[in-house]
Amino acid sequence: MRKNKIYVVGMGPGKEEMMTGEALAALEQADVIIGYTVYLELLGERFQGKEMRSTPMRQEEKRCRLAFEEAEKGKRTALICSGDAGIYGMASLMYEIGRQYPDTELIVIPGITAASSGAAVLGAPLNHDFCVISLSDLLTPWEKIEKRLAAAAEGDFAVAIYNPASRKRKDYLQRACDILLRYMEGGRPCGYVENIGREGTRAVTCTLEELREAKVNMFTTVFIGNSGSEIIRGKLVTKRGYQAETLPRAPR
Repeated sequence: MRKNKIYVVGMGPGKEEMMTGEALAALEQADVIIGYTVYLELLGERFQGKEMRSTPMRQEEKRCRLAFEEAEKGKRTALICSGDAGIYGMASLMYEIGRQYPDTELIVIPGITAASSGAAVLGAPLNHDFCVISLSDLLTPWEKIEKRLAAAAEGDFAVAIYNPASRKRKDYLQRACDILLRYMEGGRPCGYVENIGREGTRAVTCTLEELREAKVNMFTTVFIGNSGSEIIRGKLVTKRGYQAETLPRAPR
């Protein structure tokens, strides 16, 4: 028996040149593309001829069920997520709901997540062991987020922080910095990137103390260096541990 298929597609920051070839191919072949309204708008002209189905923010379960319903009609279905579908994306929820749809196969297609795309803009802040922590307490209690921040600091990980602020969580980054400052020096190299891969991209390097006072939004990804990180020529760099030899400069 032929199974229905749903492609769970990580679309990266949204612009076409930052999507993988596999993601573009899946969207090209899809009869219907399902996603959060803003993400569908980011797809641009290339896919405007496709059938588009959307749900507002915080209706993720409804969006997933809609994908299964469309697939059961025999349509080639793609569900899009920003960044990577398996990193703070919809892939896990699709697998959970998918237990009720045994005749539908899920195919997860990776995308460029904000940690890697933001790191590329900022320099090389995640070039050694690192962790990613979201400050959103919508699905995770703040007490658990605090423990994860403290554990990351004690382990001397470089850290990428997602969802550092929103209209209802204006002081969450400040609260996170206060936790980190218990374990780190105030001069720890840090940085943040706004609107990664989209119009108005802005990158800032700073110290942990300066980061505490920074005004960020939900479209910002924050990076905290480890004890060996440096600002080199305006870029945040976490060293891998190579012993770079000092070589004479080539004559000009």
